[in-house]
Amino acid sequence: MGILLAMHGAISQGILWGVMALGLYLTFRILGIADLTVDGSFATGGAVTGVLIMHGVNPLLSLLVAFLAGMLTGVVTGLIHTKVKINVLLASILTMIALYSVNIRIMGKANTPLLGVDTVMTFFIDTFDMTSTSAALVVGAIFVIVLIAAMYWFFGTEIGSAMRATGCNEAMIRALGVNTDHMKILGLAFSNGLVALSGALVAQGQGYADVGMGTGTIVIGLASIIIGEVLLGKHFGFWWTLISVVFGSIAYRIIIAIVLQLGLKSTDLKLLTAVIVVFALSMPVIRSRISQKKRSAALAAKIEQK
Repeated sequence: MGILLAMHGAISQGILWGVMALGLYLTFRILGIADLTVDGSFATGGAVTGVLIMHGVNPLLSLLVAFLAGMLTGVVTGLIHTKVKINVLLASILTMIALYSVNIRIMGKANTPLLGVDTVMTFFIDTFDMTSTSAALVVGAIFVIVLIAAMYWFFGTEIGSAMRATGCNEAMIRALGVNTDHMKILGLAFSNGLVALSGALVAQGQGYADVGMGTGTIVIGLASIIIGEVLLGKHFGFWWTLISVVFGSIAYRIIIAIVLQLGLKSTDLKLLTAVIVVFALSMPVIRSRISQKKRSAALAAKIEQK
């Protein structure tokens, strides 16, 4: 029973964090950028929504403002990279470091509790008599469905196609007259906007915003993307890939929940996450070697028969 309850909570958390994984997928897979800004922008989303809700702003409106604040952090990273010509990895690290101080400035302290105030989750709890975990699951599912549909539509447009082409072959798309710097800035903005939105949802779900809540976000996001690709693959087009990213986030949270229930210390979670990422990254190589050995064995068998 304990494991079942833990899995229920893991699924709800996985969906909320799945919004972050969708944002990270945009930069990591589509643009080919490892953006460490997300460790800071995730906390920015939580800080913004926390402060706004405490000042009486509608919880849904606070999510929109958090999304816009996250986009601004992505724009900063994009400008540092494209205009100042600083390596994108270093540019994102600089923005992430700066956001730690910015987030404390936003909240005025390191932690903002949201107990006793209305959030998106409390609306479902009060209206439909749900538990907090079920409310987080429903809210996360609604946002994930809407975002997957919106991303599928956007990347079928001319701008979205240009952004995808920028990640695939920057020199080619630049030769066709597309400003690749603008595409990178736009991609980083959208990515960090989704990450901040996820941070805002998580803050409303857990009942507080903390300046350190984004620590390790980049690793969790990468684990979600890779696990989703390994488990579901890329068989049915772009929409299936987006679903696999969210599924990977849920699977990651379930793995963590089960391992904790089996007695692993919470202080070992970072080590476990690193092991999961390494294992997931090695799976395509392992599969390729197994397939190569099977082909070699089949070829040797044919030669012997002749």
